[in-house]
Amino acid sequence: MKEMIQTKRKSMDGKSNAGTVRGLTGLGALYHKELADHLKSKRFLILLLLIGSTGFASLYGAVTALSDATGSDYLFLSLYTASGSSIPSFMSFIALLGPIIGLALGFDSVNSERAGGTLNRLVAQPIYRDSIIIGKFLAGTAVIAVIIYTMGVAVGAVGVISTGIKPTGEEVWRILIFLTFTVIYIAFWLALSILFSVFCRHAATSALASISMWIFFAIFMSLVASIIANAAYPMNDEYSMIFNSLPNYTLRLGLNRISPYYLYSEAVSTIMNPTVRSVNVVTVDQLQGAVTGYLSLGQSVLLVWPNLTGLAALMLIAFGGSYIGFMRQEIRAN
Repeated sequence: MKEMIQTKRKSMDGKSNAGTVRGLTGLGALYHKELADHLKSKRFLILLLLIGSTGFASLYGAVTALSDATGSDYLFLSLYTASGSSIPSFMSFIALLGPIIGLALGFDSVNSERAGGTLNRLVAQPIYRDSIIIGKFLAGTAVIAVIIYTMGVAVGAVGVISTGIKPTGEEVWRILIFLTFTVIYIAFWLALSILFSVFCRHAATSALASISMWIFFAIFMSLVASIIANAAYPMNDEYSMIFNSLPNYTLRLGLNRISPYYLYSEAVSTIMNPTVRSVNVVTVDQLQGAVTGYLSLGQSVLLVWPNLTGLAALMLIAFGGSYIGFMRQEIRAN
């Protein structure tokens, strides 16, 4: 009897191990397939040219404006944060145009395969169904990391060659953290575009929905936050301004932090500018006795740690919605 139980347990363990191996093998195969499709597509080249041209244009503007920042102890960071007379900084370009990478990589990731009939073939393969959606997200995130880290290193290398300014160790770490924030930020937009691709049958519909969310968070969210804050705490005269200015600003700040665009901009501004000592409301009483100077890298990271957590949470929520929606859909009936 004991031998039969042991034999049954071994067979069950063998099946579970085989299932795990099959799941990992299927996920790896789909990941490499999606990654190869992205890297070989014309879309990847267009995105690389777009980010490359804007990145080097911002570098040109930063180099021309570098004379205004000669007194800074973090001069190399100015290559990423300084802007010319009419050219925004590299950091501003990425905050505004970076979501295009995620949206372009994910808006047709599911519905195009469903329309072409290739999704049925993928599901018919001996792989787990969740490997499809996870593989698409991981492959898109890998492409985003390749583009962002390549451009970040390229901008720094060209900046060193053109100006002769060498970065310190802390500046290198700040740039790497900035690029990591950027990858997570764009990965959120990738997850959001995959979410719309799962629930929208047509690629054009998912693209319009994704672009609408991008425009709303980048442009209109601050207007909505101001309207709500002014309605809750009006500042029509001097008396109301005295009592409502602080709660008005606090409410507006909290509403703006719902936007991933604002979370990212606030975080990278703090990381790339060591003079920023707070991301919350600072009163006059708190400024009394404060010592002017630069924040260390560790203190800057502590300031923006909630922003990183918020961005990661938004990314996981968006991907979780696409994962649940994809797992519940009846693909073979489409």
